[in-house]
Amino acid sequence: MSKIRFNELQVLEILGNPNVAKCSEKSITYSRDFKILAVKQYQENGYSPRMIFESAGFDLSVIGKDRPDDRIHHWRKIYGLKGASELMIENRGKSRGIGMGRPKTRGLTDTDKIKRMAIEIAYLKAENDFLAKLRAAKKR
Repeated sequence: MSKIRFNELQVLEILGNPNVAKCSEKSITYSRDFKILAVKQYQENGYSPRMIFESAGFDLSVIGKDRPDDRIHHWRKIYGLKGASELMIENRGKSRGIGMGRPKTRGLTDTDKIKRMAIEIAYLKAENDFLAKLRAAKKR
């Protein structure tokens, strides 16, 4: 995230841009269509990130001169790995992958808790068996 903080006038100016979905004093959420358009202009037409943002009506003295490069780099990475559909989803504040974070145990019934613990026990037993075989193979 950028260290730039926007004042009320800057937030209003940024929100006036049709390519902006939301804006706070700390961050800008760009429209989904703009993200895809920006990536395509960069890859297909060879436009620089600065040119893309300036032609979209952004004042780089307000949003920061490095923001276009950072955003286009990030969007290209997502576009290359997961496609355009992933740029349509807002992922801020959500876990980054499967199995990330603490497992959700609130609201589980006792039978669900028992199933979860049985799975965990089976996993740990398999892990112990694997480590025992690994140690036995090292001794040979």
